[in-house]
Amino acid sequence: MEAVTELDEATLRGQADVWKYMLGFADSMALKSVVELRIPDIIHSHGHALTLSEIASSIDFASPSPDITCLSRIMRLLVRRNIFTSHHGGGDSGETLYGLTPSSRWLLYDSELTLAPMVLSETNPILMAPMHYFSQCVKQGGPCAFEKAHGREIVQFFSENLEINRLFNDAMACTSKIIMKVILAKYKGGFDDVAKLVDVGGGTGTAVAEIVKAYPIINGINFDLPYVVATAPAYHGVSHVGGDMFDEGSIPNADAIFMKWILHDWSDSDCIKILNNCRKAIPERSGKVIIVDVVLEPNGDGMFDDTGVVFDLLMIAHTTGGKERSESEWKKMLEQAGFPRYKIIKIPALPSIIEAYPV
Repeated sequence: MEAVTELDEATLRGQADVWKYMLGFADSMALKSVVELRIPDIIHSHGHALTLSEIASSIDFASPSPDITCLSRIMRLLVRRNIFTSHHGGGDSGETLYGLTPSSRWLLYDSELTLAPMVLSETNPILMAPMHYFSQCVKQGGPCAFEKAHGREIVQFFSENLEINRLFNDAMACTSKIIMKVILAKYKGGFDDVAKLVDVGGGTGTAVAEIVKAYPIINGINFDLPYVVATAPAYHGVSHVGGDMFDEGSIPNADAIFMKWILHDWSDSDCIKILNNCRKAIPERSGKVIIVDVVLEPNGDGMFDDTGVVFDLLMIAHTTGGKERSESEWKKMLEQAGFPRYKIIKIPALPSIIEAYPV
């Protein structure tokens, strides 16, 4: 009889889990709404918890009659998700006061380190649409999910739609700033023996500029496609070089190559081409490639392990052949590219640092 009861409880829990994951999109949309309304910034600017009426009065509404009931229902869910706190205030009204948590502080536009642009990018309908094509990707293969959804690959789409391109670039910039702060604080000694550093796929050069600022002895080179570096601002100690990382001999010679969130965009065969070209650009005995990317732990219980697995599905949605990789997958790929030795350095962030050596 007890076994039947346990089975019934397990079955009921299974049903509850399906409901939870089926409707998980509501969490994302609620999060998006408070970022769009800048509710974390409103609370932060006052310096203390606020009532719904106080929050609503500070929102830049096109309509003079905000729907406070709707707002209360969104906030109720996000309190349950620990994005905000709530407690009853004193006095006769006893209205509920809403405050910030460590989570909502990452949604502040005005903070140096923020994920607000990433929230707006990843919840944008254009970037979410490819996820409706996962089953077609399984059945058909062929073009990536983004191309199935929009008729062209993401790079071409962005070149034709400047607003979504700006939204995406803002998201990449905010995550880059977060990751670089962690790298410079925790990657102890990683750049000490480097006199010349090339950031492959460095965009407009913000990452290598931060490294050079922290290590002024380094001669930094920002390497990306010519049209990308053409718009790059000037940074002290950094030069911009245009080229294609897939072209042999295109990557400038250096003591070390830096690649942050580049390889996960590409298939194994493409990554091997890129890494081969990197290997030829560094000294055989003393050179190294510094890779900043996710190292998947599919069964791990670390703080970011679950997010890493979700990011792997983003690669299906937004890239052609890109993926997040486990350590064994990294090892195999690095060996095929001529890097028999590597070292994984864990940092308090979603990605890890992988040092790869040609000998």
